[in-house]
Amino acid sequence: MISYEQFEAVDIRVGTIIDAQPFPEARKPAIKLVIDFGDDIGMKKSSAQITTHYRCDQLIGRQVCAVVNFPPRQIGPFMSEVLTLGMPDDDGSVVLIRPDFTVPNGGKLF
Repeated sequence: MISYEQFEAVDIRVGTIIDAQPFPEARKPAIKLVIDFGDDIGMKKSSAQITTHYRCDQLIGRQVCAVVNFPPRQIGPFMSEVLTLGMPDDDGSVVLIRPDFTVPNGGKLF
């Protein structure tokens, strides 16, 4: 069990994908994302292992949820700045987490 304060320490925000590119240099198949989290947080980059269910052209304009307060992580030649969130399907492939309706970029999960 964790406390509510511990939960609050994880800063999960919504953003809109504005660019998605293949990431062939990654050890596991991945896509490089640029996500707009609004004026306060700005644009952030993320590497996401989502190639089973998503193509780059399908991702532009899609809102996603991400942890924005982890330290950046070097993934091959790419610096991932946020952790894009997903859940595994029956085969273990990632399905992105997103709001049911469009919400303002930068909105915090609570």
